[in-house]
Amino acid sequence: MMIVRRQTKKIRVGNVAIGGDSPISVQSMTNTNTADIEATVAQIRKLEDAGCEIVRVAVPDQEAAVAVRAIRDGITIPLIADIHFDARLAVMAMESGADGIRINPGNLGGEEKVAKVVDAALCHRVPIRVGVNSGSIEKDLLKKYGFPTAHNTDSLIESAMRNVRLLEKSGFRDIKISIKSTDVLTTVNGYTQLSKLTDYPLHLGVTEAGGLIAGTVKSSVALGLLLSRGIGDTFRVSLTRDPVEEVRVGFELLRSLKIRQRGPELISCPTCGRTRIDLFSLAEKVEALVQTMEAPLKVAVMGCVVNGPGEAREADIGVAGGNGVGIIFKKGEIWKKVAEKELIDVFMSELKKMEHEWYKSSVSAE
Repeated sequence: MMIVRRQTKKIRVGNVAIGGDSPISVQSMTNTNTADIEATVAQIRKLEDAGCEIVRVAVPDQEAAVAVRAIRDGITIPLIADIHFDARLAVMAMESGADGIRINPGNLGGEEKVAKVVDAALCHRVPIRVGVNSGSIEKDLLKKYGFPTAHNTDSLIESAMRNVRLLEKSGFRDIKISIKSTDVLTTVNGYTQLSKLTDYPLHLGVTEAGGLIAGTVKSSVALGLLLSRGIGDTFRVSLTRDPVEEVRVGFELLRSLKIRQRGPELISCPTCGRTRIDLFSLAEKVEALVQTMEAPLKVAVMGCVVNGPGEAREADIGVAGGNGVGIIFKKGEIWKKVAEKELIDVFMSELKKMEHEWYKSSVSAE
């Protein structure tokens, strides 16, 4: 099935284009105290290494708003300031160099305060994400439409569009929209309906999705369904976890849909009674390495030499364990037999060499 992207307006967050024919961007959010500049910059740099393309930080007070300047100077990807309730913090964050802001205009305290935020956004050329969650919908809309469910997403959609109209009334159209829910089907149906009503770019996400397993499953189902329908211009996989994991899951999601590819694809067998090697440890070590690589290799970690090379014959390089000995294979053919105690080191060394060769060929091609 060929995915046909929904046509949206193009906006820019810093040096990243969003919407139109731009690549779908993977976002994340720090979980540090934003006022702790050193810790926040350190975490963002780890996110950058993982491929994160846009990062968001919480701005709950003036100290955090002022810290945006130093944080922005210490990173290379666009920085979005997340603001709730206080329009002054939104203005301060933009004055401090934020590349974008995320607000719910309806909770800023009225049109006059929204107008001040819009004036600052126009002055600093900063886009605004209208971010509505199922838990932050205005009371009058809840009374009129009810709490959002999979069968009734009207309150979510109307809240978002009301706030978009509020920005448009102030002459602002550099907008991105999100309508997040904790429920998978509410998220899918809400965004599907919203995509028919507006051509502003959409940021996807399942809010408060959960830990590594639950959060990955819920986000993958919801975002996978939407992305496969061509809906979504940026997204975040929200996990109660190190935010680096969010980025890794995000790129695997894009890879599985053949939308984008970053770094190696790792395949590994689920183990069986033939396994005579510590495959879990081996797979974890290989995974830790490939997550720092950019070469589009296919890497396999297999449990036994009986089926390993055959089942993973499409892999550019793979490793399979035996009883005291293992093999390294390339495209299904055995390349080298290695004692088990040396297997991981030899394999890692060859993998790094392949990464280096790919990089050299990429540079020469330019």
